[in-house]
Amino acid sequence: MAGTTSSKGTAVVSLPADDQILITREFNAPKHLVYRAWTTPELVAQFWSGHRGSMRSVEIDLRVGGRWRYVMAAGHGEMAFHGEFLEIVPNERIVNTEMFETPDAPGSDADAPVTTTTFSERDGRTTLTLLMQCGTKELRDTIIQSGMEIGMQEQMNLLEELAISLMG
Repeated sequence: MAGTTSSKGTAVVSLPADDQILITREFNAPKHLVYRAWTTPELVAQFWSGHRGSMRSVEIDLRVGGRWRYVMAAGHGEMAFHGEFLEIVPNERIVNTEMFETPDAPGSDADAPVTTTTFSERDGRTTLTLLMQCGTKELRDTIIQSGMEIGMQEQMNLLEELAISLMG
């Protein structure tokens, strides 16, 4: 689609409850392409690290009970995240746990935040919403204070560029 432009830097972060983070972002691409980019390992590797590093590994077993794991190389070493898919409605919704891998991370996989990612489309544009249920205000605040928003904005901009490129 010639002339298709992105919506750079428009993700909105809000805190609807003491233990929740809500991210909303509109993309100038249909939801099946945003979903495809979000769930295909080779495509995730192209956007997930934003401009903060590069992806060393992207593993996605996209089924209920399946696991995912992303490893990113950055200037200060490696960061890894993993989780389990709890619910999948293709092109509509994914519910999964998300755990940051670090020796001093509080809790266990049983305490991992649960993220519901929803893909909705109107007039060829997709609204992506991520609602992270953190379990505690302390964990929510730790995530917010980690500087995640800068990287997330970069990630979302790259995701949109990638989804637009898939329209070919």
